[in-house]
Amino acid sequence: MKKKLAIIVVCVLVMGMVIGCSAKPAEETSAAPAAAPAESKGIDYPTKPIKVICSFAAGGGNDTGLRILAKDAESELGVPIVVENKTGGGGWVGWDYVSKADPDGYTLAYIVSPNLITGYLNPTTQRAENLDSFEYIINHVDDGMTVAVRADDDRFNTIEDLVEYGKKTEIVAPSLGVAGTVHIAGLRMISDLGTKMRFVQFGGASEALTALLGGHVDIFLGKVTEVSGPKSEGQIKVLAILMPERNQKIADVPTIKEVFGVDMEVYSVRGLLAPKGTDPQIISKLSDAFEKAMNKPEHIQKMNDLGVSVNPIKGEAFKDKLRNEEKMLIDMKSLFGW
Repeated sequence: MKKKLAIIVVCVLVMGMVIGCSAKPAEETSAAPAAAPAESKGIDYPTKPIKVICSFAAGGGNDTGLRILAKDAESELGVPIVVENKTGGGGWVGWDYVSKADPDGYTLAYIVSPNLITGYLNPTTQRAENLDSFEYIINHVDDGMTVAVRADDDRFNTIEDLVEYGKKTEIVAPSLGVAGTVHIAGLRMISDLGTKMRFVQFGGASEALTALLGGHVDIFLGKVTEVSGPKSEGQIKVLAILMPERNQKIADVPTIKEVFGVDMEVYSVRGLLAPKGTDPQIISKLSDAFEKAMNKPEHIQKMNDLGVSVNPIKGEAFKDKLRNEEKMLIDMKSLFGW
């Protein structure tokens, strides 16, 4: 019995020594690594097609540019990008749809400004949405406004001729609605260059161009995308562009600043937004992917061929760009009759 008890005691002591030798001192013991927080793991996005809403008709300049971008960005995101047209309300039928969509990154908006901003600044719309109703992915292109006249109009061979004439005689100009880019361009010519101007309303740029060619208006205020074709066909003379720099598509046309030293910039901004509340990681993935697509030489060339300038400004910097435009439009509200 005593022998058995002695054997048990020895076994217990040996086991204790083994355990003691294998254990590390408390200060050397490290806890198992904690699970990484969800945000550091990344997100499984995208896993299905992404829908981008174009608020203007298929085949137009906005739609064409978006479809080119969508195709060029698919390889960066690894999923199809589907363009869907939802027109009406000066663009706000589509933008309102996106503002109310699930913020999951699968429904985006291709916006055009100043339409986006004037669509809620106009008090008659009673629209609650504004710039804070979206998350900002990236600016795509800037489409500059120009001043053009009929090719056989001998009164105006330069922008100086036109402005000098307009200081003495009322210029008849087209407009496509209050506070649109055409109307804003005309108002800036009045306020910044001292011209006299009377606006005649038209339903679209093609109607306004037809009126110019028929001699019913003195000038045509149109985007580069709208004047480059008629210019190359010898129908019109483009006297100036309302952008900081010349445009490659019409490289012989001077800027207003070159001629008069006036910082008069009027252009249409196009870019991508997401519904408010979209995960910042999703916004980051989208902005990086679209930026890569926009910086491809072939994409830049396609946009240049359309007459627009690629200008990939991301996130908050894109929102700041629109905030500056909003401020300018607020300062002009009285000129719009609001």
